[in-house]
This record gives sequence, structure tokens and C-alpha cells, in this order.
Amino acid sequence: MRTQIDFSPLYRSAVGFDRLVSLLDSAAATSQAPGWPPYNIERLPKADEAAKDGDGDSYRIEVAVAGFRPDQLSIEVKENVLTVSGKKDPEDTSRTFLHRGLAERSFERRFQLADHIRVTEAELANGLLTIDLTIEIPEAKKPKQIAIKSASPAAPQILEAAE
Repeated sequence: MRTQIDFSPLYRSAVGFDRLVSLLDSAAATSQAPGWPPYNIERLPKADEAAKDGDGDSYRIEVAVAGFRPDQLSIEVKENVLTVSGKKDPEDTSRTFLHRGLAERSFERRFQLADHIRVTEAELANGLLTIDLTIEIPEAKKPKQIAIKSASPAAPQILEAAE
């Protein structure tokens, strides 16, 4: 049995953290959601050493969608929320099952994405829907080295008097 957490005191006392509190609230609500379809989230190693400043980090989400065709699946990104959904065709009533163990139902799975994460590719193979994500930090947000100027005057030049 899970205890419901009330985040409303945070709304009253934390100014400017509305988005963070909303994320906590939605995470608490989705933790009680059904666990179907199962999925993995993997952090991929950086491709090269030049990506040390955060650019180039990438992730992979794998969703088990056995029995779904590509035209029955949908991937949408809107306002930092990645939504993966599958819609099955109407059930074929001409088939008679003695045992039905495959979950062939429609689903919708949501993933909250951090800022600057972009979906780069999606592929369906062997019943796994693989979604690749990359962090792309804009130039304006990347750290910059600032040159330091000296405020002291230039060293005085000594002129020799002509005799």
C-alpha cells in the first residue's frame, strides 16, 4: 500500500519552483500507473572525449511492444513530455483462444524529458521499440572562457636624452 504525498505546502513556500513541484507531483501520480508495457532506460557512453561539457550525452528508451506494427505505434514530444502510445486494431472475433496470455491492449506511456533533450531516432525491431535521445545544449548555455584584461597602465618607457 502506497501513501499519497501532498505537495501543496511546497507550492505555498517555494517561489519559482512550480515546475519542479509539478514534476514531483506527476512522478508520484505515475508511480501508481500500471507497469505495462515494460521498458528500459539506458544511458549510453559518450562517443568521444570532445563531449566533456555535457553535449553528446545520450540515452535510449526501449519499450517492449510485441505484437504491434509500426503503423499502430505513435511517438510524440510536446512540452518536454515524450508520449509513446500503441493502438490495437479491433479484435478479430473469428478466432477462438483456448488461452490468451499475450497482452494485446492499447497503451500510453509518458516520459518526462529534461530541457534540451531531443529525440534523434526511433526503431522497431524484434518486438522492441527503441527511442534514442540526445542532450543538445545551445551555444548560449554552454560555459565560456572569459578573457581577463589588465587595468594597470603599460610599463613606462624610459627615453634616453640625446647629448
